[in-house]
Amino acid sequence: MKPQIMPLDGDYCNSLTQYSRRVTIPVRVGDVIIGGDNPIVVQSMTTVDTMDTQGSVEQCIRMIDSGSQLIRITAPSLKEAENLRNIKEQLRKRGYNTPLVADIHFTPNAAELAAKIVEKVRINPGNYADKKKFEVIDYTDASYAEELERIRERFLPLIKICKENGTAMRIGTNHGSLSDRIMSRYGDTPLGMVESALEFLRICEDEKYHEIVISMKSSNTQVMVQAYRLLVQKLNEGGFKPYPLHLGVTEAGEAEDGRIKSAVGIGTLLEDGLGDTVRVSLTEDPEFEAPVARALIDRYTSRTIHAPIAPLASYPIHPFEYTKRQVSEVYNFGGQNVPRVIADISALSQVTDREMKAVGHFYLPELDKWKMNDLGCDFIYSGANPIPFMLPNGMKEIQNYSVWKAMGDQLNKFPLFQIPEYQEASGVHQELNFLAVSTEHIHQAISLVGARKDTVLLLSSSNAHGMPDLRRAFVALLEANCTVPVVVQVSYPAHTADQIMLYAATDVGGLLVDGLGDGILISLNPEVSQDRKQVLEQIKLHNSISFGLLQAARTRMSKTEYISCPSCGRTLFDLQETTAMIRKRTDHLKGVKIGIMGCIVNGPGEMADADYGYVGSGKGKITLYKGKEVVKRSVASEKAVDELINIIREDGKWLEPETI
Repeated sequence: MKPQIMPLDGDYCNSLTQYSRRVTIPVRVGDVIIGGDNPIVVQSMTTVDTMDTQGSVEQCIRMIDSGSQLIRITAPSLKEAENLRNIKEQLRKRGYNTPLVADIHFTPNAAELAAKIVEKVRINPGNYADKKKFEVIDYTDASYAEELERIRERFLPLIKICKENGTAMRIGTNHGSLSDRIMSRYGDTPLGMVESALEFLRICEDEKYHEIVISMKSSNTQVMVQAYRLLVQKLNEGGFKPYPLHLGVTEAGEAEDGRIKSAVGIGTLLEDGLGDTVRVSLTEDPEFEAPVARALIDRYTSRTIHAPIAPLASYPIHPFEYTKRQVSEVYNFGGQNVPRVIADISALSQVTDREMKAVGHFYLPELDKWKMNDLGCDFIYSGANPIPFMLPNGMKEIQNYSVWKAMGDQLNKFPLFQIPEYQEASGVHQELNFLAVSTEHIHQAISLVGARKDTVLLLSSSNAHGMPDLRRAFVALLEANCTVPVVVQVSYPAHTADQIMLYAATDVGGLLVDGLGDGILISLNPEVSQDRKQVLEQIKLHNSISFGLLQAARTRMSKTEYISCPSCGRTLFDLQETTAMIRKRTDHLKGVKIGIMGCIVNGPGEMADADYGYVGSGKGKITLYKGKEVVKRSVASEKAVDELINIIREDGKWLEPETI
């Protein structure tokens, strides 16, 4: 069945094939301007208690020195809002004029005070004038209108103060803290997120107040991307001004996982020209966030210069909801199979079983058997260097066609063809063949493959605007009703490990969140040092990134997922230490999602997607959740991890850890 075609009518970005940043109104925040034709702004948020003036000042300085152009500080009550004055004064005395942003939840009076002190306030429409009790309320149109009038009355004083003081505002929707009112009317959806913000935005526009930035943040990258896109469409559709966008993934986590998850969400939107300020939320010290945001942003400083990509007359991919491309099953690709990971080991000669550790497969000589961890790749591409030993059942080998053709075992190995070889081949594998094709030859590949059920495309792009170029090739497949599986091949020959992590997460993750792609191959740098140790390190990195971005795009859950917030002045325990402790005890629980939240603000809501939750509820006290349900309250923090494990065990999802 051919896919539904959606007309291109300026839905959510200027162009799907030519890089063009969305034009927005400029919003001044102190000396910094967000939007307009100004560069994308980097910002971050403090984690020190706001009442600790000296600690906050020192942390702000570290953040500014690392690249933060805006500093956000939580103000959960009037006393913290008032202390923003002292923090600001101390920073100014030390020569730092970086604008400050007050982060407000639940307390309109704190927002009103902060708006007289700092350059910007962030409000959350989910809890600014509402409480969340997970109640379903049946509203009539009249009763809903009464609720909106109540919100207007509560919100108007803040707008008035912002106008009088030249204070900017972010209307920041969080997927995890949608109000019961929004949930009851729109459900837990991107549309609910958008409408939550638009209700407040309409009031601002009625009052002729336009110094506004908007965000649609979620820990679920698919939901986040869909919500931002839908927001832009609704702004255009509703005749609103083109307000700047603040991009961020909430509760992204730490280390590699946090960076990959942030890049999947933020990078996908940057590719479409969306975003005017970026905050990467990591469960780490905040000075580590700005460099990651800067690395994502800097990729687009010269992106307008790229090879032409064929324009689209129509778009067969729905950008506001996840729909997986319908694909024929070929061997274990496509159909209902999860995306596959292919590890490139072609730069290694004389491979031994010991090197398979880099791709998650471990040979145990004393038992004469193989063992696989959660990051055990599905295929290895050996190129012209065939593997001289028997591989485990969980992994298969791909060889260059010329090598495969000359091998004695043509049944348990699979060939990779270039287009001329495929055209002239006298024999192919009866079950699985790979055809390498660049985006400019996609139509030739479609005509060659046709309706065959024995071939998988290995699709790559040399275009500087790589993700949209790859996406355009997928559109060609959809338009031709070609259901061949596609593995996306990417290569970053002159990049650092961090850049490979961020760029692959953007280029491949951006396709996966739209339901495109049946596997991933990150190619080795052909210029890589021949030092064997360095080659193995790169292979291990690529394999880890591949599994990480599949999980971040929510298309293959291969390891425990931690939905952990980045910490702030509201946090009620040492989040980094606690996250590390929970990870140490639970990181063998494949596919289990654990939310680790410093406080109640986003905790229960943002953890709605998690299987279990660990939320600070008071000094030294933890509340434990199973899904949205509270299981234990006020657990002493020193006992809370053990109690969490007991809950998982009682639920039948606990496995004893094994060592390899």
